[in-house]
Amino acid sequence: MALRLVTHFDVQEDVLPSLLAQGVTSDEGDGAGVLETTYGSLRVLNIERNGNIIYTYKDTKGNPVFGLYDCQTRQNEHLYTFEKDMQAVGCSVNSERTVLAASLIQYTKEGVRSELQPGSKCLTLLVEIHPVNNVKVLKAVDSCIWVQFLYPQTESPRLPQNHLLLISEEKYIERFHIHITREDGDRVVIRNSSHLQRDRIAEDFVWAQWDMSEQRLYYIELKESRSILKCIQFWADESFNLMFEMPLDISLSGLRFKLVNFGYDYCQHREKLSEQPCLCIFTNHTGSLCVCYSPKSDSWKEITYSVFYLHKGYRKTFTVVPGSADSQVTNNITFLNLGYFVAVYAPGHFLHLLNIQHPDLICHSLFLTGNSKMAAALPLSPLQSLPGSLILDCYSGKVYRATLDQSYLMQFLWTARLDCEKMAALHCTLSCGRDPGFPEEQIIQWISEHVSACHSFDLIQEFLVASCYWSVFPELDDTDMLLPYSSVLAWNAEIPGIKLVTEELPLPLVKVYNLRGYWAKLNSNLEYVKYTKPHLHYHNNVVRREWHNLISEERTGKRRSTMYVRNILENAVKVISNMDMRTLEPRLIPLLQEEDRHQRLLMGLMVSELRDHLLRHLQGVEKRKIEQMVLDYISKLLDLIWCLLETSWRKHTARPLVLHLNNHGSAADFEVFHLMTRILDAASSLCFPLPPGFHSLHTILGVHCLPLYNLLHYIDNGVLLLTETSVMRLMKDLDNSEKNEKLKFSIIVRLPPPIGQKVCRLWDHPMSSNIISRNHVARLLKNYKKEPRNSMIDKSSFPVEFLPLNYFIEILMGLESSNQALYGFEGHDNVDAEFVEDAALKHTTVLLGL
Repeated sequence: MALRLVTHFDVQEDVLPSLLAQGVTSDEGDGAGVLETTYGSLRVLNIERNGNIIYTYKDTKGNPVFGLYDCQTRQNEHLYTFEKDMQAVGCSVNSERTVLAASLIQYTKEGVRSELQPGSKCLTLLVEIHPVNNVKVLKAVDSCIWVQFLYPQTESPRLPQNHLLLISEEKYIERFHIHITREDGDRVVIRNSSHLQRDRIAEDFVWAQWDMSEQRLYYIELKESRSILKCIQFWADESFNLMFEMPLDISLSGLRFKLVNFGYDYCQHREKLSEQPCLCIFTNHTGSLCVCYSPKSDSWKEITYSVFYLHKGYRKTFTVVPGSADSQVTNNITFLNLGYFVAVYAPGHFLHLLNIQHPDLICHSLFLTGNSKMAAALPLSPLQSLPGSLILDCYSGKVYRATLDQSYLMQFLWTARLDCEKMAALHCTLSCGRDPGFPEEQIIQWISEHVSACHSFDLIQEFLVASCYWSVFPELDDTDMLLPYSSVLAWNAEIPGIKLVTEELPLPLVKVYNLRGYWAKLNSNLEYVKYTKPHLHYHNNVVRREWHNLISEERTGKRRSTMYVRNILENAVKVISNMDMRTLEPRLIPLLQEEDRHQRLLMGLMVSELRDHLLRHLQGVEKRKIEQMVLDYISKLLDLIWCLLETSWRKHTARPLVLHLNNHGSAADFEVFHLMTRILDAASSLCFPLPPGFHSLHTILGVHCLPLYNLLHYIDNGVLLLTETSVMRLMKDLDNSEKNEKLKFSIIVRLPPPIGQKVCRLWDHPMSSNIISRNHVARLLKNYKKEPRNSMIDKSSFPVEFLPLNYFIEILMGLESSNQALYGFEGHDNVDAEFVEDAALKHTTVLLGL
């Protein structure tokens, strides 16, 4: 199953043993009767903002008892017992646990408990419980009432006033102001309880959802057959604001009244959920705002659901044909909030993990059907999604913490056949990067063995871009709009089993100024969608152009400002130092062991450009933090490339890869060479830097693995780059057999002149002497002007009497003498006319076969 559920709370295990041990339930009757009574009636009523869970049960007399489970101390606390046989509808306790609000339904016929009667009365009570004292009746009506205390920010000082929301089935919401005072030491009482001040918050609504974590109220009003979504934010200073309102194009026919997350809805859950449309709202700290909607379902032949990505300005409507028509479904589909993903779950049919952080392309969302063996882990009973990726099983009383199952996703990656499945599963897995047990090594192993498995996109590019994104995004979510999330910019292929329709939406207008926290981030997202064309995602186009200019200028002898180039190279040094600190274990692949000036220039340019890009758009972030983030981003990129090669090599041997050319290519050599070729292609397309030493290793493995013709073809087409390190190694390690001579000469003639001159000095061979001599003569005669000369030559000064050669050497000696300098090569002996004469004679001897 793609979802992993960890039990966070179980009312039967965390509450029932404690109640029986403390003898809270009853002192009368046998233990079996007590257990049966308590077990049958024990259920969760509400979960407060601080995570504390309120539950209720019936004692042996039928009296409702309210208790609290402290999620921090994992202890149970008895709150209150009503000495009357009633059915609890809702309950909430203030943050100090001094005042309890409860709504209960009275029975109209003595002893009838199986079904509530039409004439039932609902009592809403306010109880002082520290210590138990007065009980205040807030409401006594025929309709159901739900209650919810507002919780201030945990860091705020405790206020002498509490606030209670009262939600009526008569479609209105009130807020009560409850003034708390202390008497006789620690005794808490409600001041002026007979005249509690109240505000009317909302009315004439048909649907409402409470966000306990962020203290937000969402509700929908029907105006002229239009559904208007509104949101109220309650602040710690007792105030509240209507944050936005916007129309939703949805049908709420059949929905008379529905509440979400106002505790366990006893009345509504007696009805079949499939008879009502399903609607819920999910947000997260990155500023996302999603409305998830599924209309009333008359048939399970076709399932339709929509997600309104209000922070993106569009709606996506999905239509799914269930794969198993015979499967009996008793519930409507369920929406679950998993942070960066929303899960759409139809038991026995499918699980759709929707990427709400980057929902533009459908290939970034994972669709699993019953054929994927995914329909076994989630309960079949009604599930209620709570903030913090919590899920309440309304029937069993269990609270689960839901996360993406990394082990399942890895297994799915190995068996997935479709490119869209591989893409989505890869992104789902990488989003777990900060979770314990994150299987990065397994992902790298899968990538290294499947580099050619995807035809719709470049797997290495996608892995590098997505991994680097997730490596820094959790630290600063403002980078969401500034860093690339995927290498794929468009996806036109269909996802099997899904029909998708995308519609643009008007953006919600936030009505409050001086925004902070979530609302500031949401407003930033909305402004980005509204005003930013094109998008601000970083790309390396400027880096590519500047890098090519620097290399071209170096080849032509032009030089930039020394300070400019030095700063770029210092950036590269910082990246490599950052990599050294991240590398804890010795590596088998020898990288970072040479200068590789071109890659260092590219690395330094990317540091400079990415840093300027982030500084330009992240005005409020400390410069030092951004600089470190840039170093981490590029270090991660280089480290991933290194790890790909390491993983591929370690499959074959645990010995370090030695840069030596006196042996034939092994299976490991062939695999690593092929992988390096794919990495080079991926990095070149994105203009990503490679670890210094990459090109030298690639070329040496190419000499091992390719026949000469293919090797030269790779070199001529720029796949293999002839670095000084690789060519020097080739000259030293290979003997002068006929085959190797042909290879060496083919390499030398393809070298840039500066490197070629150095390499020729290392090769003790007539061909090398010939090349050196030609270069020396070309330099001497570069500016030569013919002048009248004495035709008489002193033959005694030449070892061989050959007039054309003697005459030519005398000219060279004259030029050397007139320039008063000998032209040589750095780090080697100088070359003069005598050297040229000797080389010429040897070359002639070889040509004549003497």
